[in-house]
Amino acid sequence: MHELGVVFYIIKDVKAVAVENKVEKIDSVTVEIGEVSSVIPYYLKDCWDWAVHKEEGPIHDAKLVVETIPAVTYCENCHKEYPTVKYGKECPYCKDNRTYLLTGNEVNIKEIQVF
Repeated sequence: MHELGVVFYIIKDVKAVAVENKVEKIDSVTVEIGEVSSVIPYYLKDCWDWAVHKEEGPIHDAKLVVETIPAVTYCENCHKEYPTVKYGKECPYCKDNRTYLLTGNEVNIKEIQVF
């Protein structure tokens, strides 16, 4: 379960931002997770709840909000974009395999909400 490692990195970054901005209490952290990032939102939330409950300082018991970034693939042959999860690597328009992922593999901290 690599979600716990992801949570530790998010907490580390959020704590650094809190210190830099002299934040006393964080209400919630919103993260964006790519549809094909291999991070499972349910596991991430469970790991988050466990980790922030043990943390002291501004992040203690902060909520986690997860938003999904759709996976979109680009075809180099026909120059069209399409939904990756539905069609995979092969372009549904021209059937070419010279494609690459545009979005959907990210894990980003989008927002930190403070009291």
